[in-house]
Amino acid sequence: MPERTLAIVGRPNVGKSALFNRLAGRKISIVHDQPGVTRDRIASVCKLGNYPFNILDTGGIGTNVDATFSEQVHIEVDLAIETADVLLLVVDGRQGLTPLDEDLGRRLRRIGKPVILVVNKIDLEQHSPHAAEFSKLGFENQIAISAEHNRAILPLVAWAERLLPAPVFEEATDQKPAVKIAIVGRPNVGKSSLTNAILSDQRTMVSDVAGTTRDAIDIPYERHGNPYLLIDTAGIRAPSKVSDSVEVFSVMRSESSIRRADLCLLVLDASVGVTMQDKKIAGLIHEARKPCVIALNKWDLVRAQTKEEGALKEFLEEVQSQLFFLNYAPVLLASAKTGAEMTRIFKSIERIQRESQERIGTGPLNRLLSDSMAKHPAPIQSGRRFKMLYATQAEMRTRSPIPIPELVLFCNDEKLLPESYRRYLEAQVRESHPFTGLPLLFHLRPREAKGKSGGSQSKAVPRRNGRGASGGSQSKAVPRRNGRGAVPRRKPEAKD
Repeated sequence: MPERTLAIVGRPNVGKSALFNRLAGRKISIVHDQPGVTRDRIASVCKLGNYPFNILDTGGIGTNVDATFSEQVHIEVDLAIETADVLLLVVDGRQGLTPLDEDLGRRLRRIGKPVILVVNKIDLEQHSPHAAEFSKLGFENQIAISAEHNRAILPLVAWAERLLPAPVFEEATDQKPAVKIAIVGRPNVGKSSLTNAILSDQRTMVSDVAGTTRDAIDIPYERHGNPYLLIDTAGIRAPSKVSDSVEVFSVMRSESSIRRADLCLLVLDASVGVTMQDKKIAGLIHEARKPCVIALNKWDLVRAQTKEEGALKEFLEEVQSQLFFLNYAPVLLASAKTGAEMTRIFKSIERIQRESQERIGTGPLNRLLSDSMAKHPAPIQSGRRFKMLYATQAEMRTRSPIPIPELVLFCNDEKLLPESYRRYLEAQVRESHPFTGLPLLFHLRPREAKGKSGGSQSKAVPRRNGRGASGGSQSKAVPRRNGRGAVPRRKPEAKD
């Protein structure tokens, strides 16, 4: 499908993000009563009409509600307007027409692109007369809606489709699914700067102020014919340092991005080293069982300190020891400022993709694990020892571009396998099959105890019906005894 784009613009707190989420069909932008929450351009696809089209959410223009980022927000809005084919100017039907709305209206008319004036927050039919005063702005296309209550959204989509360019269909190709990469870390480690360095473009807002990024921003990206989806996330703070509800939502979106990603790029500040919050974020990645690459950003600031022989190796080993539970993740040096090592990051991701497709033969896997267990037997617990009966690598059951390798171990009792011994077995497997950047999952299947399948349970005795036939699931009838305790004999039937 073509790049048909609709941009949503307006002053702060008129409901642009609520409308964006409604058109996208899911909650992407953070919606909050606090003005100025949205800062970056946020993109998605609207599929409510006959054919999909792109939609852009932008920050509020004017009133300097967030003076620190006012200039950058305006730059992002200008880029969205320049990219778009159709503009939605959103105004607040409850508050009425403001001088800022009039200024924005004049500005958009000068641009010369199709504009739909969207009077939002008209929740009920009796509120419709409130939209009449906005006719002063002089736009031919005007509609009253309620993004919050899903009122008149489909008519708005139909109107937008009439103004958008006609769709041009491309020939179907077997395009590979895009690898979703969540760029995560604590605030101010350079996640957005790293995203911009990868894109070679100022796509996301960058500032020395911690917490600049608030939404999780999805950015399509292609490198050497391979499609990716970069997810630039808000910095994840410790709960005790979250200052307001907007930041709570930002952290929730970041944690959700980890779960929906195919791979996580954990960004650390090389000049600071591994902090407690870095460990907690790494723990989220580990709990979600996600492939991972660790990028030590701002390497240019500490390069001089590691010029001595062995200093760099010692520094990297220290980082890996601090994040020992992500020992499978490669640690790379990077500098968003200079653009260094961006190629190495993607070479590591391509290697992870390749190794995720590898399979260990059942025979070699059983020999490897049996030899490892013979060399170092599992510890005895309550007089018993963990025993492996058989092992195999599970078939890939997911269409993810980076499937997680899973080993199935048939054993005597899963409770007899301590975590330390599981890590030992994993290390033995990785010596011959590294599975770089990938978690290795073990699924234990204990053998069933005798009698659990029904062998030790008594079968019901069928009861006979009146004609002497046996009912399959009924118990057998027991003859009654007479008063003297004897079983009465049946009279012999007369012979012909």
